[in-house]
Amino acid sequence: MAVFTAVSLDDLTPWIEQFSLGKAIAIKGIASGIENSNFFITTDSGEAVLTIFETLGFEQLPFYLQLMRHLAERGVLVPAPVPNKHGELVVALHGKPAAIVSKLDGSSQMAPQPAHCAAVGAMVAKMHLAARDFPLVQPNLRGLAWWQQTAPRVLPFLDDAKATLLRAEIDFQQAYTAGATYRQLARGPVHADLFRNNVMFDGERLTGFFDFYFAGCDTWLFDLAVTVNDWCVDQDSGVLDAPRVDALLKAYHAVRPFTQAEQLSWQAMLRAAALRFWLSRLYDLHLPREAEMLTPHDPSYFERILRERIATPAYGLPAYGLPA
Repeated sequence: MAVFTAVSLDDLTPWIEQFSLGKAIAIKGIASGIENSNFFITTDSGEAVLTIFETLGFEQLPFYLQLMRHLAERGVLVPAPVPNKHGELVVALHGKPAAIVSKLDGSSQMAPQPAHCAAVGAMVAKMHLAARDFPLVQPNLRGLAWWQQTAPRVLPFLDDAKATLLRAEIDFQQAYTAGATYRQLARGPVHADLFRNNVMFDGERLTGFFDFYFAGCDTWLFDLAVTVNDWCVDQDSGVLDAPRVDALLKAYHAVRPFTQAEQLSWQAMLRAAALRFWLSRLYDLHLPREAEMLTPHDPSYFERILRERIATPAYGLPAYGLPA
C-alpha cells in the first residue's frame, strides 16, 4: 500500500481553489494501490478522490482521464474526472501531475459470489463496447514489451525454477502474439487491472469501476482474463471456481458474444494475465520505490496461478461451445 507524495490540508487548500468545489475541509491518504498517491478529499461540494501520479507523465494522462469521461458519458459506471476552472483535467501539485475524480458509492466486495461476478462480466462487456469509438490510442504499458524489458531486471533475484518459468512463459507469449489466431482477437481500450478492490458494490448492485491508470489498448480477452484470474479463483490453490467463472463469462457473452478466436485463445490469455501480475509483483518486491506506506504484494500468489493455468486446461470459454 502506498502514499509516495504527502499532501496536507494546508497544501490542498490553495491548490483546490482552481476547481469549482468550494473550500477544502479534510484530506486522508488511501492505503491501496502501489503506483500512485491517492487521497479522499472533502470539500464544500462533498467527497472526491485526489490522485497524484508518480510514474505517469502529463503527456500520458489525457488517455486515462478522457477514457473515463468517455465511458461515463455512455452510461458505464466509472468515476467522472473533475475539470478545473480552465477545463483542465490534469494539473500540477507538488510538481507532479494530479487529478480529481468523483467518489463512487458502495464498497469493495472481497468475497464475491456468482451474482457479483455476473454483474462484473456484464459491465466489462458494456465498457468494451462503449470504448470502441474512443479516439485516443495508447498501448498497454504493462504488456509484452514491458515484460521483455522487465524480466532481465528481476531474473538475478530468482532461483533456477522461477527463472526457468519466467523465461519460458515470456517465450510462449511472444510466440502466441505473433500467431494468426491472436491477430484475430477483438481489441480496444481496456481497464487491464480490474481486481476486486477496483470495483464497488452496494449489496449485489455494482456501483462502479475505478482506477483506470493501467488502462491501454489491448485485446478484450486479456482484460477479461485479468478479471477472471482475480474474481473467480480459489486464492489458496489458484484453481478457477467454476460457478463464478460461468456467471462472469455468460454475463459478458450475453452483452458481447465471444468469437471462435477468443475461445481458442482463452488459456493463453489466462496465462498472460497471470504472468503480467507475477512479473509486476516481482519487480515491486525486488526493485521497490520509497513510499510512506508500502507493503509489496506477494509474487508467489500469481506464480501459483500461472503454474496452474499452464498445467490445467482452461475452464471457461471452450467449455461453453459458444458460436463464433
